[in-house]
Amino acid sequence: MTDPLPPPAPLPSPAPPSGFGRLPLGRWFLIAGMTTALIFVLAGGLTIATINQLRLARESVVDVIDPAVLGTLEAATALSTQESSIRTYGRTNEAQYLQDYKAGLQGEKIAIAKLTRLMAQIPDRESKADLVRLVETSAAWRRDYAEVVIAKVPTLKKQTATAYAPINSRRYTAVRAALSAQQDDLSRMHDTGSIRIEEGWRTFYFVLSLLALVFVGAAVTFTLIVRYIVLRPISQLTQQVRAVALGDFDRTLQVDRPAELAELSGRVDAMRGRILREWRRAADAQRLLSEQAAELRRSNAELEQFAYVASHDLQEPLRKVASFTQMLDQRYGDQLDERAKQYVTFAVDGAKRMQLLINDLLDLSRVGRLGGEKASTDVQKVLETAIGNLSAQIEDTDAIVTHDDLPSVFGNKVLLTQLFQNLIGNALKFRTNEPPRVHISAQDQGDMWEFACADNGIGVDTKYADRIFLIFQRLHPRDVYPGTGIGLALCRKIVEYHGGKIWLEDLDPGRSGTTFRWTLPAIPGETHG
Repeated sequence: MTDPLPPPAPLPSPAPPSGFGRLPLGRWFLIAGMTTALIFVLAGGLTIATINQLRLARESVVDVIDPAVLGTLEAATALSTQESSIRTYGRTNEAQYLQDYKAGLQGEKIAIAKLTRLMAQIPDRESKADLVRLVETSAAWRRDYAEVVIAKVPTLKKQTATAYAPINSRRYTAVRAALSAQQDDLSRMHDTGSIRIEEGWRTFYFVLSLLALVFVGAAVTFTLIVRYIVLRPISQLTQQVRAVALGDFDRTLQVDRPAELAELSGRVDAMRGRILREWRRAADAQRLLSEQAAELRRSNAELEQFAYVASHDLQEPLRKVASFTQMLDQRYGDQLDERAKQYVTFAVDGAKRMQLLINDLLDLSRVGRLGGEKASTDVQKVLETAIGNLSAQIEDTDAIVTHDDLPSVFGNKVLLTQLFQNLIGNALKFRTNEPPRVHISAQDQGDMWEFACADNGIGVDTKYADRIFLIFQRLHPRDVYPGTGIGLALCRKIVEYHGGKIWLEDLDPGRSGTTFRWTLPAIPGETHG
C-alpha cells in the first residue's frame, strides 16, 4: 500500500505593489468619497444657512414690515377721517359728522394697536420712536383741537371751526410729519429687506451651482477611478490571460494597480507557473497512465472471461458432482451406513449451495453490464411476474401478497423483476408462525417514485440497517434461514443502478415485521401526481 501524497506547498506571496499601486481599490473610492462628502456637507450647511436667512428676511418683510406699512396707512386714513369730520362738524354743527369722528377714532385705536404689536418685532429703534411721536401728536391734536371744538359748538355754533382753524393747522401738521416719518422708516426697512432677499437668492443660486459642479466633479472623479484604476488594469490582465489561454504559457501576468488586482495577478501568475510545471510532469506521467489503462482493459477482459467460465465451465463440474453423488446414493444406498449417507447429503447440499452462490454472484456482476437497457416499465406487470415466479413458495407458506395501484417507471424490466422477487422472497423466508402478509405500495415524490415492501415477519433490528445490504452479511445461521447473503446486496445494486436508493424503515415501537423502502425514477417528461 502506497503512502498518500503530501499536500502541495502553498504558493509564495507576490511582491507587494509600490507607489499608487499599493492603494487598494476601496481606499481610492474612500478618499474620493470622503472628499466629495466633505464638500457636499459644507455646501449643504451653506445652503441651509442661506435658506434660513431667506426665511428670516421674507418673514420680516412679509409678516412684519408690509403689515406695518398697511397699518400706518390705516392709521393715516383714520386720522384724516377724524380731522375732516371735526372740521366739518365745527362748520355745520351736524351730529352725523361727530359720529364719523368717533368711527375714525376707533379705527385709529385699532391701527395703533396693530402697529404697536408689529413694531415690537422690529429691532429698529427709530421706527418705534416714530410710532411714539405719532401717538403723541395725534393725542395733542385731539386734546387741543378736536375736543375743544366739540365742547365749543354749543356756544360758538358755526363759528367754531373758523375760531380754532390755526390750532388745527399747527397740530395736524405735526401729525402728518409723524406719519410721514413713520412711512419713510418702514419704506427704508422694506427696501433693506428686499435687498437681503435678493442677496439671499443670489447666494442660494451660487450654492446650487456649486453643488452641481461638485456633483459633476464627483462623477468625473469616480469615472476616472473606474476607468484608470479598475477597467484598464482589468483589460491588461484579461489580455495577458488570453495570451496564456492561446498557448503563450510563458507569458508573465502582472498589473500595477490597484492593490487587489496587483495581488491577484501575482497569485494567478504563481498558479500559472505551478500548473505549467505540473503539466510538464504530467506529460511525463501520461505514458505510465496509458500503460495502466491498457492493463486495466486486459484485466477487464480477463474478468469477462472468468465470468463466462464461472457461468458455464465451473457449474458443469458442480452439476456432475451433485448428480453422481445422488446416483451413488440411489444405487449403493443399501450398502452405505448412516454416516456415509449423511456425507452424501452434505456433498449434494454443498454442490447445490455452490451453484446457487455462483448464480447469485453472476447476477450481481451482470447488473448494469449485460441487458441493462432502461425503458418505460409497468411496475404492475413486473410485480405480477415476480409473484408468478414465487407462486410455489407463496402457496407453501399460505402467504398473501397485496399491492396498491403501481405506476410505470423508467427502468429495466428484468432487473426490477429480480428486485421485487428478492424482497418478497425474503418476506416469505423470514416469517413467523403466522402466514406471511406482504404489501407493496408506491408514493409520488415528483421526479421519483418511492416504493415500500411491508411484511409481518420476524423483523430486523435497526442497528443492522446498513449491514444487511453488504454482500455475504448474514444475521442468522445458514441452517436456520438458508441463503447466500447476496440478495439484499443485489437489491441495493439494482436500485442504485436505476439512480435510486434503498433503506430499512424505522418502525414505531410495538409494530412487528419489516418495511423496506426504495426509490425509482419516474418516466422523463411524464406528468403525474
